[in-house]
Amino acid sequence: MSGRDWRKLDESDVRVRPGRGSRPRSKRRPEHADAVGAMVIAVDRGRWTCAVGGDPGRLVTAMRARELGRTPVVVGDQVGVVGDVSGRPDTLARIVRVEERRSVLRRTADDTDPFERIVVANAEQLLIVSALADPPPRTGFIDRCLVACYAGGLRPVLCLTKADLADPGELLERYADLDVPAVVTRHDEDSLPLSDTVNGRVSALVGHSGVGKSTLVNRLVPDAELATGEVSAVGKGRHTSVAAVALPLPGGGWVIDTPGVRSFGLAHITADDIVSAFPEFAEVAEECPPGCGHLGAPEDPDCMLDQVPQARRLASLRRLLASRTGMQT
Repeated sequence: MSGRDWRKLDESDVRVRPGRGSRPRSKRRPEHADAVGAMVIAVDRGRWTCAVGGDPGRLVTAMRARELGRTPVVVGDQVGVVGDVSGRPDTLARIVRVEERRSVLRRTADDTDPFERIVVANAEQLLIVSALADPPPRTGFIDRCLVACYAGGLRPVLCLTKADLADPGELLERYADLDVPAVVTRHDEDSLPLSDTVNGRVSALVGHSGVGKSTLVNRLVPDAELATGEVSAVGKGRHTSVAAVALPLPGGGWVIDTPGVRSFGLAHITADDIVSAFPEFAEVAEECPPGCGHLGAPEDPDCMLDQVPQARRLASLRRLLASRTGMQT
């Protein structure tokens, strides 16, 4: 413009370069059509170990893409991954999407904690591990795990250990009316029934410390310690038992080992979440008064579940409902 008469210029000749803060931001995000599918098998301090295509022989380390924000990514999630998926040392891929979950195991720290934590995603079944003795079974914990299964879409399986120390009959009878499958193990016999239960499936294990969960995992996955160390090697010096980890089974499928827990809070679960898992009660429950807890009298004197002619199964269901509220039965 130095050679032009400024008196002959108009606004069309003015060029203003926008500042960085005034540039419009696009809400469009890349579709990542080239993303490959993978299963998250371990999480450690901002890094996720993923099995590409669900193949335990193709492990990559990934970070969460910026566009995902704070979207939770947990063990068992099916994700889309881009970048370097070779799995070579010192390479890093990116998780760009999390697929819709088929099931979710959630818990809170206690019944007053509003913050729910996703323990495992996409597990087909939850093996609730309880010792028959040393330590004695805690039925309240089992009931709460059952509630979490029914609310999260998992198939519950009772796994009773140390049958050489105590008879499982009484505990099995307690859950007979709920039709919960059970596997009974002892230290001096092989775990063939347990292997048949988990092979070809994605199964999570949960239980208190000392109930024999680690022993079961080592039986199912003979090189479990080595495998756990490999998938958890992202964090240096981290003890591998403090976070969930998925281990491939020799017969196909995965077993997800979770840390020993002291409590299983259910603050995020409603009574209707539980009842909806029981087809014979769910339709009748729709006729209950608003806010009905389905516990029956005296708490819920107008509960319509009393009209269902399955007294023992209803009593078992109400025991689970009571466990959600912290009541003892």
